[in-house]
Amino acid sequence: MEFNPKIHHRRSIRLAAYDYSSPGAYYITICTSCRKCLFGEIVSGRMRLNEAGLIVETWWWRIESKFPCVQTDTYVVMPNHFHGILLIGEASESEAGAAVAGQDPEEDFSGPLNVPGSGGPEGGHAGPPLPTIVQWFKTMTTNEYMQDERQEGWTPLKPRLWQRNYFEHVIRSEQALNRLRRYIDDNPFKWEDDPENPKNR
Repeated sequence: MEFNPKIHHRRSIRLAAYDYSSPGAYYITICTSCRKCLFGEIVSGRMRLNEAGLIVETWWWRIESKFPCVQTDTYVVMPNHFHGILLIGEASESEAGAAVAGQDPEEDFSGPLNVPGSGGPEGGHAGPPLPTIVQWFKTMTTNEYMQDERQEGWTPLKPRLWQRNYFEHVIRSEQALNRLRRYIDDNPFKWEDDPENPKNR
């Protein structure tokens, strides 16, 4: 089925029995709680991040440090939601062991990335599950927002920064990957018609 952002970003659609730690590319969308516009504004088709938006951007970049076999790809912070692409590679043996032990991996890994289901290097290990990565990202951004909320008087989180759920989409081809990259890049230009824009609800 053709990717439709007006439908697919509203809920999580998980494939039955699919291993979300499999090497491959994943598109995610996370919305703020109650669709509050907390991260800045769109001006002339460009997103102007405020301090809260910069927090989201910074923690997105830090995903690679926390999960060395994960690469962050194209992303955009919108006023009340976030789109991004994550590339999960095969974890090294030390990374897999650290994940099991609940510790941060100590080695970087730059192994090949694959379309889901195509397998990976022989003897490789599954990377961190996608929900683990997203939860870490949501937790770290929330913690920093709450700290600045108290110190800087930002908009209070009622009840939380992010919605509990998020949307993920398994990217199965280079064509689909490039299409989603374009969609993410074009998102600010289409804000006036975006269903997440409060003016459209």
